Amino acid sequence: MAATTRPEDPRLPAAGLDACPRCGASLASQQEYCLDCGLRLPEPPTGAVAALGSAWKRRLRWYPGDWIWVALALLAVAAAGAAVAVAASRENSNAAPIVATTTPGVITRQAVNTTPTIGQTTSPTAPTTPSTPSPGSTGLVSWPSGQSGWTIVLRSDTSPQAARAEARRAVRKGLRDVGVLDSSDYSSLHPGYVVVFTGVYDSQAAAQQGLDAATAAGYPAANVRPVSP
Repeated sequence: MAATTRPEDPRLPAAGLDACPRCGASLASQQEYCLDCGLRLPEPPTGAVAALGSAWKRRLRWYPGDWIWVALALLAVAAAGAAVAVAASRENSNAAPIVATTTPGVITRQAVNTTPTIGQTTSPTAPTTPSTPSPGSTGLVSWPSGQSGWTIVLRSDTSPQAARAEARRAVRKGLRDVGVLDSSDYSSLHPGYVVVFTGVYDSQAAAQQGLDAATAAGYPAANVRPVSP
Protein backbone atom coordinates (compact mmCIF):
# COMPACT_ATOMS: atom_id res chain seq x y z
CA MET A 1 0.00 0.00 0.00
CA ALA A 2 1.45 3.33 -1.05
CA ALA A 3 1.83 5.97 1.63
CA THR A 4 -0.42 8.98 1.32
CA THR A 5 1.21 12.28 2.23
CA ARG A 6 0.02 15.85 2.65
CA PRO A 7 1.40 18.62 0.42
CA GLU A 8 2.96 20.50 3.34
CA ASP A 9 6.44 21.12 4.67
CA PRO A 10 8.25 17.79 4.11
CA ARG A 11 10.59 18.46 7.02
CA LEU A 12 7.80 18.01 9.60
CA PRO A 13 6.79 14.51 10.76
CA ALA A 14 3.16 13.48 10.65
CA ALA A 15 1.22 15.20 13.44
CA GLY A 16 4.55 15.76 15.13
CA LEU A 17 4.93 11.98 15.65
CA ASP A 18 8.00 9.91 14.91
CA ALA A 19 6.17 6.56 15.35
CA CYS A 20 2.63 5.25 14.99
CA PRO A 21 0.73 5.58 18.28
CA ARG A 22 -0.94 2.15 17.65
CA CYS A 23 1.79 -0.15 16.45
CA GLY A 24 4.95 1.85 16.91
CA ALA A 25 6.01 1.72 13.25
CA SER A 26 8.26 4.50 11.99
CA LEU A 27 6.54 7.31 10.15
CA ALA A 28 7.74 9.29 7.15
CA SER A 29 7.43 13.03 6.71
CA GLN A 30 3.78 14.19 6.45
CA GLN A 31 2.51 10.61 6.37
CA GLU A 32 -1.30 10.42 6.56
CA TYR A 33 -1.72 6.65 7.28
CA CYS A 34 0.46 4.12 9.07
CA LEU A 35 1.87 1.68 6.47
CA ASP A 36 1.81 -1.23 8.93
CA CYS A 37 -1.58 -1.00 10.71
CA GLY A 38 -3.45 1.47 8.49
CA LEU A 39 -4.19 3.90 11.33
CA ARG A 40 -5.20 7.33 10.07
CA LEU A 41 -2.79 9.74 11.71
CA PRO A 42 -4.04 13.02 13.22
CA GLU A 43 -3.61 16.30 11.42
CA PRO A 44 -0.30 17.96 12.26
CA PRO A 45 -0.67 20.97 14.58
CA THR A 46 -0.39 24.42 13.09
CA GLY A 47 0.41 27.85 14.45
CA ALA A 48 3.33 29.51 16.17
CA VAL A 49 3.46 27.03 19.08
CA ALA A 50 3.51 24.05 16.71
CA ALA A 51 6.26 25.66 14.60
CA LEU A 52 8.33 26.33 17.72
CA GLY A 53 7.79 22.78 18.94
CA SER A 54 8.89 21.34 15.62
CA ALA A 55 12.01 23.48 15.61
CA TRP A 56 12.78 22.31 19.16
CA LYS A 57 12.43 18.67 18.13
CA ARG A 58 14.65 19.07 15.07
CA ARG A 59 17.41 20.57 17.18
CA LEU A 60 17.20 18.59 20.45
CA ARG A 61 15.26 15.45 19.46
CA TRP A 62 13.27 15.90 22.71
CA TYR A 63 10.29 18.08 23.44
CA PRO A 64 8.87 18.59 26.96
CA GLY A 65 5.48 19.80 25.72
CA ASP A 66 3.73 23.00 24.73
CA TRP A 67 3.67 24.14 28.37
CA ILE A 68 7.35 25.05 28.02
CA TRP A 69 6.41 28.16 25.98
CA VAL A 70 3.99 29.38 28.63
CA ALA A 71 6.67 28.91 31.29
CA LEU A 72 9.24 30.78 29.19
CA ALA A 73 6.77 33.64 28.59
CA LEU A 74 6.06 33.96 32.33
CA LEU A 75 9.79 33.91 33.03
CA ALA A 76 10.33 36.73 30.52
CA VAL A 77 7.54 38.80 32.12
CA ALA A 78 9.05 38.27 35.59
CA ALA A 79 12.50 39.29 34.36
CA ALA A 80 11.08 42.46 32.77
CA GLY A 81 9.26 43.34 36.00
CA ALA A 82 12.44 42.85 38.03
CA ALA A 83 14.35 45.12 35.64
CA VAL A 84 11.70 47.85 36.00
CA ALA A 85 11.82 47.56 39.83
CA VAL A 86 15.61 47.84 39.87
CA ALA A 87 15.51 50.91 37.61
CA ALA A 88 12.86 52.55 39.83
CA SER A 89 14.85 51.87 43.00
CA ARG A 90 17.96 53.44 41.46
CA GLU A 91 15.98 56.52 40.45
CA ASN A 92 14.53 56.88 43.95
CA SER A 93 17.96 56.51 45.55
CA ASN A 94 19.18 59.53 43.55
CA ALA A 95 16.25 61.70 44.61
CA ALA A 96 16.52 64.29 47.38
CA PRO A 97 15.81 62.91 50.86
CA ILE A 98 12.38 63.57 52.30
CA VAL A 99 12.31 65.31 55.66
CA ALA A 100 9.77 63.84 58.00
CA THR A 101 7.23 66.25 59.51
CA THR A 102 7.39 67.06 63.19
CA THR A 103 5.57 64.62 65.43
CA PRO A 104 2.57 66.32 67.10
CA GLY A 105 3.38 67.36 70.67
CA VAL A 106 7.16 67.23 70.17
CA ILE A 107 9.09 70.49 69.98
CA THR A 108 12.07 70.34 67.65
CA ARG A 109 14.91 72.82 67.19
CA GLN A 110 14.88 74.38 63.73
CA ALA A 111 17.94 75.67 61.96
CA VAL A 112 18.00 79.43 61.45
CA ASN A 113 19.76 81.09 58.54
CA THR A 114 22.16 83.51 60.25
CA THR A 115 23.63 84.84 56.98
CA PRO A 116 22.27 88.39 56.50
CA THR A 117 20.82 89.35 53.15
CA ILE A 118 22.81 91.91 51.19
CA GLY A 119 21.71 95.38 52.31
CA GLN A 120 20.32 94.10 55.63
CA THR A 121 21.87 94.06 59.07
CA THR A 122 21.11 91.81 62.01
CA SER A 123 21.12 92.58 65.69
CA PRO A 124 20.99 90.26 68.71
CA THR A 125 17.76 89.80 70.61
CA ALA A 126 17.57 92.32 73.44
CA PRO A 127 15.45 92.12 76.57
CA THR A 128 12.27 94.14 76.72
CA THR A 129 12.79 97.63 78.08
CA PRO A 130 11.85 97.41 81.78
CA SER A 131 9.51 99.78 83.51
CA THR A 132 10.81 102.67 85.47
CA PRO A 133 11.42 102.09 89.17
CA SER A 134 8.18 102.13 91.13
CA PRO A 135 7.71 104.83 93.76
CA GLY A 136 8.91 103.89 97.22
CA SER A 137 11.25 101.12 96.03
CA THR A 138 14.56 102.79 95.27
CA GLY A 139 16.52 101.05 92.51
CA LEU A 140 13.80 98.45 91.87
CA VAL A 141 11.59 98.06 88.80
CA SER A 142 8.05 96.84 88.48
CA TRP A 143 6.83 94.31 85.92
CA PRO A 144 5.32 96.06 82.85
CA SER A 145 1.54 96.22 83.26
CA GLY A 146 -0.38 93.68 81.17
CA GLN A 147 2.77 92.33 79.50
CA SER A 148 3.75 88.66 79.17
CA GLY A 149 7.37 87.61 79.02
CA TRP A 150 10.15 85.73 80.76
CA THR A 151 12.28 86.55 83.79
CA ILE A 152 14.83 85.07 86.19
CA VAL A 153 13.39 84.32 89.63
CA LEU A 154 15.99 84.87 92.36
CA ARG A 155 13.83 84.12 95.40
CA SER A 156 10.22 83.67 96.48
CA ASP A 157 9.11 84.89 99.93
CA THR A 158 5.87 85.31 101.83
CA SER A 159 7.02 88.60 103.36
CA PRO A 160 6.95 91.68 101.12
CA GLN A 161 9.51 93.43 103.35
CA ALA A 162 11.96 90.50 103.16
CA ALA A 163 11.47 90.23 99.38
CA ARG A 164 12.22 93.95 98.84
CA ALA A 165 15.29 93.74 101.09
CA GLU A 166 16.57 90.80 99.03
CA ALA A 167 15.87 92.68 95.81
CA ARG A 168 17.96 95.66 96.97
CA ARG A 169 20.81 93.29 97.87
CA ALA A 170 20.61 91.86 94.33
CA VAL A 171 20.96 95.38 92.91
CA ARG A 172 24.04 96.00 95.06
CA LYS A 173 25.52 92.76 93.72
CA GLY A 174 25.36 94.16 90.21
CA LEU A 175 22.20 92.53 88.83
CA ARG A 176 20.07 94.70 86.55
CA ASP A 177 16.34 95.32 86.26
CA VAL A 178 15.62 93.83 89.67
CA GLY A 179 12.13 94.05 91.12
CA VAL A 180 9.41 92.27 93.06
CA LEU A 181 5.96 91.10 92.00
CA ASP A 182 2.95 89.45 93.62
CA SER A 183 2.68 85.92 92.18
CA SER A 184 -1.07 85.90 92.79
CA ASP A 185 -1.46 88.49 90.01
CA TYR A 186 0.09 86.20 87.36
CA SER A 187 -1.46 82.96 86.11
CA SER A 188 1.90 81.39 85.29
CA LEU A 189 3.20 81.67 88.89
CA HIS A 190 2.22 79.84 92.05
CA PRO A 191 0.01 82.21 94.07
CA GLY A 192 0.77 83.46 97.58
CA TYR A 193 4.38 84.61 97.18
CA VAL A 194 6.33 87.79 96.64
CA VAL A 195 8.79 87.00 93.86
CA VAL A 196 12.19 88.67 93.50
CA PHE A 197 13.11 88.81 89.80
CA THR A 198 15.81 90.21 87.54
CA GLY A 199 15.23 91.07 83.88
CA VAL A 200 12.20 91.36 81.63
CA TYR A 201 12.77 89.26 78.50
CA ASP A 202 10.82 88.59 75.32
CA SER A 203 11.87 84.92 75.05
CA GLN A 204 13.01 82.02 77.19
CA ALA A 205 16.30 81.86 75.27
CA ALA A 206 17.09 85.48 76.08
CA ALA A 207 16.32 84.94 79.76
CA GLN A 208 18.47 81.82 79.78
CA GLN A 209 21.45 83.90 78.69
CA GLY A 210 21.17 86.03 81.83
CA LEU A 211 20.97 83.07 84.19
CA ASP A 212 24.76 82.76 84.55
CA ALA A 213 25.01 86.31 85.91
CA ALA A 214 22.38 85.56 88.57
CA THR A 215 24.18 82.38 89.59
CA ALA A 216 27.51 84.18 89.80
CA ALA A 217 25.92 86.88 92.00
CA GLY A 218 25.16 84.28 94.66
CA TYR A 219 21.80 82.86 93.58
CA PRO A 220 22.49 79.21 92.67
CA ALA A 221 18.76 78.36 92.80
CA ALA A 222 17.82 81.08 90.31
CA ASN A 223 15.59 79.81 87.50
CA VAL A 224 13.91 81.05 84.35
CA ARG A 225 10.12 81.40 84.56
CA PRO A 226 7.35 82.70 82.29
CA VAL A 227 5.30 85.62 83.53
CA SER A 228 1.76 85.89 82.16
CA PRO A 229 -1.01 88.15 83.52
